[in-house]
Amino acid sequence: MWNPPTRVRPKVAERPRQRVDLKAVFGLASGRWSWAMAFQAAIAMAVAFSLSAYLFGPQAGALAALGSMAVLYERNTPYTYRATALALVALGFVASVTIGSLASATPWSAALTIGAVAGTSTWLCQALRVDRPGPLFFVLVCAISTIAPGGLGAVPLHAAVAAIGAATGWTVSMAGALARSRHPEYRAVAEAYRKLAALLRAIGTPRLDHVQHDASLAVANAWRIVLLAQTRGYRDTATAARQRAMLRWVSDIHLAATDVSLARTEPLPAAAADFADGLADAVAKAEQCPDPDSLDDLRRGLRPRSLEARLYSRLSRAAQTARRREAEDDDRGLELHDSRHPSVADALRSSLSRDSLIRPTALRMGITVAIAGMLGIGLGFERFYWISITATAVLQGGNVVLTVNRSAQRALGTLIGVVLGAGLLLLELPLPATILCAAGFMGLTQLVVQRNFFYGSILVTPMALLVAHTAAPFPVGELAQARIVDTVIGSLAGMLGALLLWRRASAARLPQTIIDVLDSTRTAVVAVLDPEVEIGPERRYRLRRDLRASLISLRGVYDSAIGDVPRATTTQPLWPVVVAAQRAGYLALSALALEKPPPASQITLQRLDLAFTELMSAMRERRTPRLGALPRLVDYPRINLELRALSSSMRTAVAEDERAAAQEQERRAQREQRRARDEVDADL
Repeated sequence: MWNPPTRVRPKVAERPRQRVDLKAVFGLASGRWSWAMAFQAAIAMAVAFSLSAYLFGPQAGALAALGSMAVLYERNTPYTYRATALALVALGFVASVTIGSLASATPWSAALTIGAVAGTSTWLCQALRVDRPGPLFFVLVCAISTIAPGGLGAVPLHAAVAAIGAATGWTVSMAGALARSRHPEYRAVAEAYRKLAALLRAIGTPRLDHVQHDASLAVANAWRIVLLAQTRGYRDTATAARQRAMLRWVSDIHLAATDVSLARTEPLPAAAADFADGLADAVAKAEQCPDPDSLDDLRRGLRPRSLEARLYSRLSRAAQTARRREAEDDDRGLELHDSRHPSVADALRSSLSRDSLIRPTALRMGITVAIAGMLGIGLGFERFYWISITATAVLQGGNVVLTVNRSAQRALGTLIGVVLGAGLLLLELPLPATILCAAGFMGLTQLVVQRNFFYGSILVTPMALLVAHTAAPFPVGELAQARIVDTVIGSLAGMLGALLLWRRASAARLPQTIIDVLDSTRTAVVAVLDPEVEIGPERRYRLRRDLRASLISLRGVYDSAIGDVPRATTTQPLWPVVVAAQRAGYLALSALALEKPPPASQITLQRLDLAFTELMSAMRERRTPRLGALPRLVDYPRINLELRALSSSMRTAVAEDERAAAQEQERRAQREQRRARDEVDADL
């Protein structure tokens, strides 16, 4: 087996790019088709619509159909947690309907209320980690309730009908607990093993840094899902202990794979990745676990303490755990060092901090949606709320590039969807056929929307037209025409909101996010190397958790920042800095995974601390770091290698910034000269 020198550094992956092009608009994203979600969405809408229409009439049934969209939320969380979370989502739907009904007195109050619901729901969904569809359906139910007939006297009825729909969505979503009560946890851990297999295949390839981030994200998500599932009666069972043991093994294997990936530039044998795929299948079914002895051929000829041997050893030990249906007393994972539910107050408080991206995102959403609705009223559009709904859907893209892509997808998809919806409305279908069509389109939307928003927009538009027309009948021709115009205006409003409001929020926060990663890395490395510090299991877990969260946040902020248009000149040159900071952080995580890491002297620790401090100061002041000679870390040579690469990439980024600033100053001077020349010519 090839034994690489410590000076070898894998090539930095190509910078991620976000473009406005045909592939981004019409191409299918990687992933699976959401068949289960599509079936649940269709069933929930059909049942809620039919039941409420039978009890209270078709117009009230339309509100219940919208309330049933609660089934779309918390689709990946454990059922014990989902029961409470979905109940809160249902209360949010009822509150949105109630607020919308109360605000229906005047169009202006309705537009402002829809904007307030959009901003508030965006803030709460992001702060409390409520996954997509996020604020969209809270805004949709609020907007439709503003046109529901009955006035203020019908508010209790509207709220009750929305509660029936939301309860139906809750019931359909929780129905899976009867047959597969632990499926969400098994799926999350299995997905972490599959991403680990992808990482093993990416070693020695140009996509390593991107796949490394995907694997880390999957491991972090698996930790969150498994923690949420640890109820008091379940966590002490042997089955739960086996599940936690499998999770900890995938976390440790991921860090061992990180060591290997940063030490070699040649691919690993394919059998290693295939073995990890086999472990993914064994998470829920022990009989499908691969044979640990099948790794003997890979380990033959390796030094026992080599990085590859350590990786294969952990894969083998994970397989030994997976082959047992229940964990034994000496297995890993019997203890947890984290709480199931993070503090809601802390989550909301941190989301409002100056360094958080949630605050500008929520403000952008609320202000844009409110102004878009009032613009529609000022232009004389009777159904102005479609403008607000479209602006909400478009702004969920995040940065400017994704918002522009979603605007094109929404506008083009709506044009096609309006033709389908208008054709169905012209047929004057009976109510049962209308319910079946709306439910069918809802299910098809959920099947494809995760792969491409354009095709989802085509399918969701007929559903929305059928439900809205049932809630408040309107001439079909005028409805179709208004829907097209409203969508175009709403898409333009969303793009303008993304361009004008806090466009550079991500780019402005990127340097501080890099500093946070370096600070977390320094804390972890110093804790590992300090011979006077003994890291207990609880502190080790918290160090790993916090550092992994910082690394994931760094990549998320960078991906958002490169979508700014015009892109911040300080963002693109920072990609090598981001990669070096990430690699140093992952190496620190790998050191934390060692049972008995070799210590360092106090002088080495002081010099290392000074090096990190200088790098952070240079990043904060946007200057070239004066790093000097790094302390010699014999047992961790790649950390030194990445710190030198970080210093070099920061120096290059600063030089590019200075060059760009000089070019901008030169262009400004040339413009002034041309203006002065034009003034002289005009005087002559």
